[in-house]
Amino acid sequence: MISLWSLWLGCQTTSTVPDDIVVVSQEQQVSWQRIFNPLLLNGSARWPTSAGIYEPMLIYNPMEQTYVPWLATTYAFNSEATVLELTLREGVLWSDGQPFAADDVQFTFELLRDTAGLDGRGLWTDLERIETEGQVVRFVFQKPCFSGLERIAHQPIVPQHIWKDIEEPSSFPNPNPVGTGPFTEVTHFTSQSWRLEKNPYYWQELGIQGMEFPALPSNEQATLALLQGEVDWAGNFLPAIERIFVGRDPEHHHYWFPTRGASVLLYPNHTRAPFDDKRVRQAISMSIDRELLVKVALHDYVPPADESGLSDAYAKWRMADWNERTKWAAYNPEQAGKLLDQAGWTLVDGVRQKNGKPLTVQVSVVSGWSDWVRAAQVVSRSLEEVGIEASVLNQDFGSWFQRLQQGEFDVSLGWSEDGPHPIGFYESMLSARAVQPVGETASVNWHRYAHPNADALVDAFEQTADPAKQLKIGQTLQRYFVEEVPAIPLFLNPSWGEFNSSRIQGFPSKDNPYARLSPNNVPETLLVMTRLEVVR
Repeated sequence: MISLWSLWLGCQTTSTVPDDIVVVSQEQQVSWQRIFNPLLLNGSARWPTSAGIYEPMLIYNPMEQTYVPWLATTYAFNSEATVLELTLREGVLWSDGQPFAADDVQFTFELLRDTAGLDGRGLWTDLERIETEGQVVRFVFQKPCFSGLERIAHQPIVPQHIWKDIEEPSSFPNPNPVGTGPFTEVTHFTSQSWRLEKNPYYWQELGIQGMEFPALPSNEQATLALLQGEVDWAGNFLPAIERIFVGRDPEHHHYWFPTRGASVLLYPNHTRAPFDDKRVRQAISMSIDRELLVKVALHDYVPPADESGLSDAYAKWRMADWNERTKWAAYNPEQAGKLLDQAGWTLVDGVRQKNGKPLTVQVSVVSGWSDWVRAAQVVSRSLEEVGIEASVLNQDFGSWFQRLQQGEFDVSLGWSEDGPHPIGFYESMLSARAVQPVGETASVNWHRYAHPNADALVDAFEQTADPAKQLKIGQTLQRYFVEEVPAIPLFLNPSWGEFNSSRIQGFPSKDNPYARLSPNNVPETLLVMTRLEVVR
């Protein structure tokens, strides 16, 4: 049911918004906080801080499977893959008119090294030093490191002349940002709406003046605003989208949900028993009817995930004995019960118990994400059918993400890494280096599982350019994931995206797939916002 509050909110969004301002629904927050720090790992910065206000040097485009030059125009490794050299774009200015330079890049990366908690991807475990020469920046690694490109390419760059005076960069809210991005000027900010307008010194021509962000706390409120024509660009789940959205205005209402990456997974917390028991993890997975889940929660927009956790975009990485795997992603409640029996969790009056204590599972999820909430409800009911006492914990995004990163949950829905190859996905699932103690922030490996051989294989992948060797390593990592069940893939991660072309045009679509439509794909969103223009 749509509340009176959401009806009111849906009527407040764009009545006074100029035609050249794009109204965006990307974050779901009850109220806005003025935080524009692109270095934060906890998700508290406003979208599009890290790709809109600030920019990376390169943007990986999965639709074209290539890196797009951005603040850097060229990149190349030396033959040993120990040095990555990037040439920066000439003529770029910060939004305060100061020149962008190689020193800003060096400063940003050294800030990650020198500030606890900022190097979430562990770049400085491999990086030795950074050198600059004119517009050239050289990243010198301790050993061959092909994956260094991924971790370097998407890092937002901050201005040295501003940030050198910031005492606590890991907590600085940065309320008045200075960036190189297309939209840097915060011209209006309240708890319920804010506006971001053009960088007066941007290095590209832009077809819009800026973006407006109404506070839409839930999918239901965001949906209503979108249906009423109050939102131009959204990344929300909409049920029955052809009927309720496209059918309302077929000429202007459009959507596109490509699946090009990995999965939405159920992350079991390996630091809490019994989720450290593979039999229990397999049983949880086999108890879930994924066909029902995608029908109920996702209206069959995307298929269920299999044991690999990957979409067909990574089909060539399938392990050679794929067809011989244990199919623990298939719905099999009978086998789930047997596995629980083997693990010592026997049925007593319909409840799984061990030593007189029931097996209880709390499924954590973001309260405003209605598709995930319904998925969590299906998971909870599935667990109850095999005798597990299950409940769903709904939390606002900030609380959910903090608890997820700090390992304070039983099991939780969550997204996963994607990129030009699946190594990043499997590294985030298996890496011992990525495991943090409970209470400390983990940027990946939220479930805190370590495979003893994973890091050595990731290192080997980084040190070879031989496609055959890389493929073998990727397949071996996949086998570890399939054999050990560190996390439980549920469904392929859709790139939710909708747009209204009555005022604004230039959005990607199935017919014009220059990038994914969803505003959720950072920094790919820069490819979209720099091509939007006003309908004349």
